[in-house]
Amino acid sequence: MNAAPEEITSLVGREVYSSNGVFVGEIEDIQLDLDARSVTGLALAELNHELFAGQVGGSTGVIVPYRWVRAVGDVVLINDVIERYDTGESDEEGSEVEARAESR
Repeated sequence: MNAAPEEITSLVGREVYSSNGVFVGEIEDIQLDLDARSVTGLALAELNHELFAGQVGGSTGVIVPYRWVRAVGDVVLINDVIERYDTGESDEEGSEVEARAESR
């Protein structure tokens, strides 16, 4: 069963949830590694303000590593590590969420 490939731009606008069902944000852009021809991150906007309260300062979005993605469908599911980021638990993965300032 081979599905037809989708364009990378089809991810833009999809909602992102943790594997526990917590809304994280909406994909606004995709971070690419052109040399490796791979997706490296998802730039999220329309963030869950409760999840990121006080964590992103004046930034309007975050970039989460693409390796956190567990499934892509009508929505995108990522590891629940994003919820540990909210609680301030210190771990290697949680420290990789990057705040992103509005560039428009």
